Amino acid sequence: MVYIINNSAQLKKIVDNVENVIVGKRNSIELAIIALISNGHVLLEDVPGVGKTSLVSALSKSISASFKRIQFTPDVLPSDITGFSIFNQKTGEFEFRPGTAMCQILLADEINRTSPKTQSSLLEVMEENQVTVDGTTYKLPKPFMVLATQNPIEYIGTYPLPEAQMDRFFIKISLGYPQQGEEVYILSRFLEDNPLETLEAVATSDDILQIQKDVKQVYIDKTLKNYVVDIVSMTRKNQYIALGASPRGSIAVCRAAQAWAYFNGRDYVIPEDIKKMLLPTLSHRIVLKQEAKLKKMSSSDILTSIIEKVYIPLVDNYEKK
Repeated sequence: MVYIINNSAQLKKIVDNVENVIVGKRNSIELAIIALISNGHVLLEDVPGVGKTSLVSALSKSISASFKRIQFTPDVLPSDITGFSIFNQKTGEFEFRPGTAMCQILLADEINRTSPKTQSSLLEVMEENQVTVDGTTYKLPKPFMVLATQNPIEYIGTYPLPEAQMDRFFIKISLGYPQQGEEVYILSRFLEDNPLETLEAVATSDDILQIQKDVKQVYIDKTLKNYVVDIVSMTRKNQYIALGASPRGSIAVCRAAQAWAYFNGRDYVIPEDIKKMLLPTLSHRIVLKQEAKLKKMSSSDILTSIIEKVYIPLVDNYEKK
């Protein structure tokens, strides 16, 4: 229990460090950290100018991780991401030139602005943490994480992400506009200097790798696993949902709950951990019927109504027996 308490304090230091750049969005920062220590990927969906790119940059600096950014446009090719082989006339052999994905933190900026073919090149990267070029597989450095951004307002010149791609994202985050007082503080801070330029690391990549291993050891009782499956199953039967969450969604909820318990210094999951992580991990995995859209119902609205109907299991002790 001591190592969890110590490492959870370190995770909170990372959150505090990122907050030096991203003001008033602690919950969103915490969710990004939860995805990181769960070995998952993040979809940042929000309007321009609210700090999506700054969040990714601050996170990579805080853990001293290698960081690369690719700006997606219609002419970006899969080889720009995965890399390519080029013939070396001096040696008479083909040499591998790594693409943008060969890093620890990859920012896929405006991912919905590139073609489906290029989007699909990220599937192997996100699922297997590797790239395959000309039949040869290259492992990516660890820890590895993709944070993709997209603008939910603009539709002209965009290619909506297919369900298979959306399902690869562990968590979906929206930052939203800051409160008035927070925005005034942002003006005061950024008009003087950019805090991102002086941000220093408070953890290492090795620290994150160890925490990722520890998170997997957090105990989750069978009754809570049944609770997760009950909720996910109801997304497949709901009258307003055309496509419910997959088993990968169930796994994501449990892994996120383990990470949230760890973040709060516990080595076991409680129902509140699961309820906290249900919306961020499932809302982007379900497809709504046209009827729901006509009634202006969102994925979060429907999921919330489902959660309220499912009985929360109560036991004397959720700790490992």
